[in-house]
Amino acid sequence: MSGDRADLHDLGFGSRISQESRRRLLNRDGSFNVERKRLPFLRSLNPYHTLLTISWTRFYLLILSSYLLFNVVFAAAYYSCGPGSLAGAGERTGEERFLDDFFFSVQTSTTIGYGRIAPVSTMANVLASMEALTGLLAFALATSLMFARFSRPDARVLYSRQAIVAPYRGINGLMFRIANERNSQLIQVGVQVLLSRLEKDGNAVVRRFHRLSLERDEVTFFPLTWTVVHPIDRKSPLHGQTEEDFRSAESEILVLLSATDETFSQTVNSRSSYKADEVVWGAKFSDVFGQNPDGTITVDLHRIHAFDRVPLS
Repeated sequence: MSGDRADLHDLGFGSRISQESRRRLLNRDGSFNVERKRLPFLRSLNPYHTLLTISWTRFYLLILSSYLLFNVVFAAAYYSCGPGSLAGAGERTGEERFLDDFFFSVQTSTTIGYGRIAPVSTMANVLASMEALTGLLAFALATSLMFARFSRPDARVLYSRQAIVAPYRGINGLMFRIANERNSQLIQVGVQVLLSRLEKDGNAVVRRFHRLSLERDEVTFFPLTWTVVHPIDRKSPLHGQTEEDFRSAESEILVLLSATDETFSQTVNSRSSYKADEVVWGAKFSDVFGQNPDGTITVDLHRIHAFDRVPLS
């Protein structure tokens, strides 16, 4: 598609945000640089989505803290029933009795039931019944969340830290490099690259979007790296642009990638962007390929960001 098309409007960012925002529209991790405010808490609450998308570290910490809080609450409830509510706790008082109540809560919620301590009073038996049911439901929920997180496909695509403008077939080309970080295979990988920049429109300065034509916008298999190339020919919106022009226009390169995860046969997506100061003019990417003694091709992903300086065409 020709880069001269300016009828892509704002791509969904909204015309006001597109014109007024001086920060990047799309963060490097694919998140959008937009903050929602004054939305009622209950309407914005989406615990299932949050638990699926937070990092594994935060997920485990949340499970652990919830587990401890759950047992502390029931231990306090058992403690409030009085010293004779649990048989086998002995004559302990204070902190020692609370610890007995806490570990009895752990045994009840996990249905371990060692048998040394047992509920005696009616209230303690009611609490134990409630905790057993609540514990079973909580563990079922935690297990289902673990399964959902493990089974949810996502594209973990490694983008080069910089895009470059390099010599390309007698002209120049805008390039960046990507690779699949997962062992699972991605197939039918397609990419769209768009240019966002400020342009003069009469006496006003407006932000416009251009879809950049690519050397190739789809690969069937993705076992190696892929250098995505936009030829800067006469049809390119970057034709005749200098590095200073590119920076003064507050340009941003938006990348949208979609692929099929072969393991799950589901479509996965990835997004990233490059601001003007993340584009290096006059460079070429370093070689990342090697070969084992048995002839197997190797790809050194540590060098995906590496480049060498070269003069432009």
